Amino acid sequence: MRLLSRAVQCAVGQRERSRRHFWGWLNAVFNKVDYERIKAVGPDRAAAEWLLRCGAKVRFQGFDRWQHDYNGLPTGPLGRYKIQAIDATESCIMYRGFDHLDDLKHVEEIKFNKCIYIEDGCLERLSSIESLQETLNRMEVVSCGNVTDKGLVALHQLRNLEHLFLSDLPGINDRQTTVDRLQTALPRLDISLDLD
Repeated sequence: MRLLSRAVQCAVGQRERSRRHFWGWLNAVFNKVDYERIKAVGPDRAAAEWLLRCGAKVRFQGFDRWQHDYNGLPTGPLGRYKIQAIDATESCIMYRGFDHLDDLKHVEEIKFNKCIYIEDGCLERLSSIESLQETLNRMEVVSCGNVTDKGLVALHQLRNLEHLFLSDLPGINDRQTTVDRLQTALPRLDISLDLD
């Protein structure tokens, strides 16, 4: 009986691992960058398509409403709609797709809440994008378990970052040193912490 029980547990475990592998693979496919598409429709439209495909939301400049429906993306002349804010709450965006953020020149706010694929490399890549260094002024990083002090310190490159909200980040080991380094590099930065 014990042998049968172990066999059943093993089979169930393999099926669960297979299911997780499938979703990981599908999320990687959703994050694949299509450079020809970026050229064809422009960086804002291509980035909006990527973000919505991965379960995030965008708000365009001049609009109050968040766009969350891929099929409801506005149409119009190339370059008419500019992304002003990104809410990636519970989305599957990952490092592989961050090239979509290159050449976005109007993004003022980004929220990473409960993003299981967001890690230090994502924050480092985000911080290295020159256009975002100029425009991004509000950011949230909440319940992203793969983010550590290293990723947060990289945010010092975002020269115009004024508000940073951090919460539920178990990978943060040296909170005070990280905050001090950010505030030294960005004296105008207001950091709200809820890491306990």
